[in-house]
Amino acid sequence: MIHNGLKELIGAYSDELTKLRRKLHREPEVSWEEFKTTQFICEYLDGLGIPFKRTEPTGVIAEIAGGKPGKTVALRGDMDALQVEELNKDLPYASLENGKMHACGHDAHTAMLLIAAKALNEIKEELPGNVRLLFQPAEEVAEGAKMMVEQGAMEGVDNVFGIHIWSQMPTHKVSCTPGPSFASADIFKVTFKGKGGHGAMPHDCIDAAIVASSFVMNVQSVVSRTIDAQQPAVLTIGKMMVGTRFNIIAENAVIEGTVRCFDPETRDHIEKQLENYAEKTASIYGAGAKVEYIRGSQAVINEEYSANLVQKVASEAFGEDFLYNENPTMGAEDFSFYLDKAPGSFALVGSGNPEKDTEWAHHHGKFNIDEDALSTGAELYAQYAWAYLNV
Repeated sequence: MIHNGLKELIGAYSDELTKLRRKLHREPEVSWEEFKTTQFICEYLDGLGIPFKRTEPTGVIAEIAGGKPGKTVALRGDMDALQVEELNKDLPYASLENGKMHACGHDAHTAMLLIAAKALNEIKEELPGNVRLLFQPAEEVAEGAKMMVEQGAMEGVDNVFGIHIWSQMPTHKVSCTPGPSFASADIFKVTFKGKGGHGAMPHDCIDAAIVASSFVMNVQSVVSRTIDAQQPAVLTIGKMMVGTRFNIIAENAVIEGTVRCFDPETRDHIEKQLENYAEKTASIYGAGAKVEYIRGSQAVINEEYSANLVQKVASEAFGEDFLYNENPTMGAEDFSFYLDKAPGSFALVGSGNPEKDTEWAHHHGKFNIDEDALSTGAELYAQYAWAYLNV
């Protein structure tokens, strides 16, 4: 199942892999602004002779045509950075863009996929099928995968595979279990309308601050008291804007938050209950309520066959001690939009190493990766494609 030539090639390209990742890390671009990154990927693929097309406004779809007929497997790597200030100022490859950095590892994903593509292209005459390469923008705003699908990324694809570098797992470890992996992620906004007035005369007013506070304190019972305890869910209020001055009764209050879960029915239930709680709370005080609920990415559910294949590939390529069982996360990933079109799986590759200070949480200004994990990720991409096309 494992192609030894791919292992040797990726080993030979390890220095280039690190250089690619560092270049991308120095030059971060946030969602929908990945123009230089897109151009760099196109130039790199062009140098390899791999045909590609740009997606709009950013992103690249490429394809390695095998020398033999067969299926098509897609490999996805995202490439957008975050609006986070890099705190690793002493790194020789620290971000050159103020207020922007690759604080989630997408620079690593892009570099790993480029090197996997280079290795697969070297053995393309042996491939019984095709390898689609998806260099995706805007994962951080949960919009890029949907756009890529709309522009043809999954046409003719039989299976799709993605990787995320994971600082909470030890370096080199690989986790990909059947079933839930990443949660769905939705955004909600609740606006309460009261009646403002002087702080000394609350009896003439409807205090939006009281209404909003009551909602915040009670809405958690949607999860704790109306959902099956066997169905994980998180409802978080992240932002609350109310009032204008210390002695004025607030007329308006705006609350924003997020909902995370794995089960579609639970997702539907929470959406309905948010509206119900908002309306009922407002009515108690004589206020008005408006709820906006925006569905973001869906839950990433690893298909059983694909996830088991990842485990088999990782075990044969690196050894059984590389396998790891990371619990599902309530974090989100728009990889789910690809899974709507074809079966597949999403793996985590550990990059946490306390000796190298790479255990910081994703999206933190001190986030960094143990670059020894890069070759593991690049080879996992390539070996999975080879294995899938040969089974």
